Amino acid sequence: MNIVVTGGTGFLGEKLAQRLVKNGSNVTVIGRNQNIGKYLQSQGIRFLKTNLEDQQAVISACKNADYIFHCGALSSPWGRYIDFYHANILGTRHIIQACQTHAIKRLIYVSTPSVYFDFSHRLNIKETDYLTSKPANHYVATKLIAEQEITKAHQQGLPVISIRPRAIFGPGDTTILPRLLKANFRTGIPLINQGQALIDMTYVENVVDALLLCQSAPNHLLGRIFNITNGQPMYLLDLLAMLAQKLECQLKLKKLNYHFAYSLAQVMEILSKSLLNHREPILTRYTVGVLSFSQTLDITSAKVELGYQPRIDIEQGLNSFCQWWKSQNASCSS
Repeated sequence: MNIVVTGGTGFLGEKLAQRLVKNGSNVTVIGRNQNIGKYLQSQGIRFLKTNLEDQQAVISACKNADYIFHCGALSSPWGRYIDFYHANILGTRHIIQACQTHAIKRLIYVSTPSVYFDFSHRLNIKETDYLTSKPANHYVATKLIAEQEITKAHQQGLPVISIRPRAIFGPGDTTILPRLLKANFRTGIPLINQGQALIDMTYVENVVDALLLCQSAPNHLLGRIFNITNGQPMYLLDLLAMLAQKLECQLKLKKLNYHFAYSLAQVMEILSKSLLNHREPILTRYTVGVLSFSQTLDITSAKVELGYQPRIDIEQGLNSFCQWWKSQNASCSS
């Protein structure tokens, strides 16, 4: 079986590619990180250094593929719209064109539950619930459009199943937990509303499980989108306390009022655009919102229809992450 993984040098894509090759597939990863690409090559995985916005290169890379997992995206709370447009919208269009050109058996697409986020508390969100009409940042705006492109392609006959995995973490994570830890080691983690936002997380190997289930799912599920989480909502403060305890670190928290934090982030964003060449601010409005508002997902459909069951719970996942983090950092304050 020939499989292409986009974003294969990213956090999720790398883990997926490794599992696929272990399962006996011939795997090609499309990515930009040459160091990770060389590491994957040493495991028998073909690596192509390709930008998703390069239409012909993407179509060529997907020749002879049976399945494509589209994990590639520019995922960040901050950046220029043009960069998100190229990676998330053009990249998705090019993958769709590659699928259509080569008559791929199935595309498995990784979207985001950020498309639900609207700066309000939302609990047990179902896949059929409303999506935000005011995207919180360029990432969300472009992923919304990418989802629309996927839906349109399915209506035209593309066999595709999508997932919306929430807050992926685990060994190799470079975004969610590392960002919180770096904030903790520097100025302190902003604690808004006493850290009582109820949040969902998903261990990376559980997301890989879900992707493989999408690959083998019956055809009547084509066109569907599934929420994926660990199914263990917890308060932000409890998550931070568990993380600090496992790393044997002192938790440094900066208690902030939501309205003050939001206004501060707004000022930081303006300064970034006008004076700092779009350098990512310490605080963005989206980050303030995520730290402030509860958001949990209903994963009933994934469980009942895909057969998804989170194998690795939050505590086990944090143990694995912390073990990896300690191996990468000389001290707790790195």
